[in-house]
Amino acid sequence: MRYGQHPNIITLKDVYDEGRYVYLVTELMKGGELLDRILRQKFFSEREASAVLYTITKTVDYLHCQGVVHRDLKPSNILYMDDSGNPDSIRICDFGFAKQLRGGNGLLLTPCYTANFVAPEVLMRQGYDAACDIWSLGVLLYTMLAGYTPFANGPNDTPEEILLRIGSGNFSLTGGNWDTVSDSSKDLLSHMLHVDPHQRYTAEQVLKHSWITCRDTLPHFQLTRHDAPHLVKGAMAATYSALSQKTSQPVLEPVAASSLAQRRSMKKLTSTDM
Repeated sequence: MRYGQHPNIITLKDVYDEGRYVYLVTELMKGGELLDRILRQKFFSEREASAVLYTITKTVDYLHCQGVVHRDLKPSNILYMDDSGNPDSIRICDFGFAKQLRGGNGLLLTPCYTANFVAPEVLMRQGYDAACDIWSLGVLLYTMLAGYTPFANGPNDTPEEILLRIGSGNFSLTGGNWDTVSDSSKDLLSHMLHVDPHQRYTAEQVLKHSWITCRDTLPHFQLTRHDAPHLVKGAMAATYSALSQKTSQPVLEPVAASSLAQRRSMKKLTSTDM
């Protein structure tokens, strides 16, 4: 309700609380899910992918500037208002996991998603969570350009396999469409899908990248679809499922077991001996 006035954020019309259930009435999204539409399109180019990413990132940048981190920017939460396919009709919805920062009080943000793959000391820095939104958009951009997902080969990949690929930061930018798409798109992706959230681009940096600002010069030929839409969607769902499964989160060792703690302990013992 607070940010629904933005043209690319779904408008909440009314709320009905009946005790057992709460009903949210929103504007009708006739165009369906973004990824569904893109995968069904007979023609989709790199230039069009840039226009889509620009609209979504501009909206995410607005949220981040307002101190809001969405934290659940999976494709099913990015919809078209109508059947035009115009990027202006894109709406971000489902703010159930969104976090409103309390400005000026120094509170740390709640870790989520990519927080599963960085050291605990990295997570203890204010502002981390905004990076997970950019990571999600990087997964979406990769899928738009390649026609398949970066970290899952199909819906049957195990959470362990997916998390291992994400944690190592390994994804391919060769073969298939990657032999014909621009180097600029690959450069942007490498910054959006950086495994270290502090080296990952911010929304503002994405918007300033040449692949966004100079999209009228990007290739306009059709991108190839390698997999059937249902397989791509299944792989995408498997990726987000792996990230949200508590059983798949890596177990952290005690602080005393870290190499830093061991070095400090050895230094303390040496000082005592002297």
